Amino acid sequence: MFDNLSDRFETIFKRMRGRGRMGEAEVDEVLREIRVALLEADVNFKVVKNLVARIKEQCVGAQLSASLSPAQQVIKIVHQELVNALGGENLKITYASKPPTVVMLAGLQGSGKTTACGKLAKWFRSQGRNPILIGCDLQRPAAVEQLRVLGGQAGVPVFSEPTDPESVAHAGLEEARRLGKDVVIVDTAGRLHVDEELMDEARRISAAVSPKYTFLVVDAMTGQDAVNVAESFHATLAIDGVILSKLDGDSRGGAALSVKEVIGRPIAFASVGEKLGDFEAFHPDRMAGRILGMGDVLTLIEKAEQAYDQDEAAAAAEKLQKGSFTLEDFLEQMQQVKKMGPIQNLVGMLPGIPKELKNAEIDEKEIGRIEAIIRSMTPEERREPQIMNGSRRLRVAQGSGTTTNEVNQLLKQFKDMQKMMRMFGKGGGGGKGRPRVPSFG
Repeated sequence: MFDNLSDRFETIFKRMRGRGRMGEAEVDEVLREIRVALLEADVNFKVVKNLVARIKEQCVGAQLSASLSPAQQVIKIVHQELVNALGGENLKITYASKPPTVVMLAGLQGSGKTTACGKLAKWFRSQGRNPILIGCDLQRPAAVEQLRVLGGQAGVPVFSEPTDPESVAHAGLEEARRLGKDVVIVDTAGRLHVDEELMDEARRISAAVSPKYTFLVVDAMTGQDAVNVAESFHATLAIDGVILSKLDGDSRGGAALSVKEVIGRPIAFASVGEKLGDFEAFHPDRMAGRILGMGDVLTLIEKAEQAYDQDEAAAAAEKLQKGSFTLEDFLEQMQQVKKMGPIQNLVGMLPGIPKELKNAEIDEKEIGRIEAIIRSMTPEERREPQIMNGSRRLRVAQGSGTTTNEVNQLLKQFKDMQKMMRMFGKGGGGGKGRPRVPSFG
């Protein structure tokens, strides 16, 4: 996400850091480049104009800080204005004093609305809530069935009936109260484009359930078109926030940087992958950091905390230090990392990662091959890989659909890793707790 914009900013700031001073002419030159970068990212023209004007006002009129270079001060101002453009602060979800809290989702057909309902239900469960899904999309064939599948995956019940959307919404709310559910998520019908029939139906459903939150689901890949959709829905439903879908598939990010400034409502959540768990609360400051190449360590830590069992992680760390880390442990750790989401997304959260590495295609299939090799081994072979002779390696290669060369490569890399871990664990003889740096001279 935002790959193109992030690359452009990295190039602009790299040149800027090479300058000793920055007068108004130099600032204007940088702002011209920033303007072009934002327009190429498909950010709304009016948004770009206002954003650049605010940056210039602060850069030219700012009280220079003795602790920051001119380039650092410009970067700081750009970062803050990006945070403001993305919404300022993240939306804090509050709950109705008398349950259930009703959340209604609206959007165009194909925006990922029904999938967002399933992801949102899973997110509410992770917050300790007890949600129910209501299928009011009776227009699209199999929409309710899709919602039932997603509900099953999220462990959330789904209510719908073949009447009319308004009746389903009202009956679904009564069912939620009967079952003691504290969150109701209402899926509504979409259209291929905004029309009066769509808006009237959404308005009637809203009147039937009186939602505490009405979220508009916007396809991040639609760029500036998302702004027009947001304006139309907001005029009818008074949108409380936006859910950006398919953010992982958009390397530009124009929709994210435009929608808040145009309708004055924050981005609440972002869908960053295909799985139900690839869904997160939107933090403007963290996203601005990602765009400017500063990483997003806080989100990375949160994902790790959700994926990793603390006791298991501590046990794995102890094994690494002792050099007793086995292929069984390695397989387990790979499963934990996969729970954190697509590897490519995780790399983008690391600060200071070179552009070449961030943009490099990470082959998820390679991870699958490694898993297949380890799973084709016996428990004994995973614990004691040194017993892997030629015939065992051939059997594992055949069982995993790989080659003996790939099996050999994995075993060698794992052996090298074990040696390195033993060296760090023992301090390498270079003093207590400190590894000895090997000499190559």
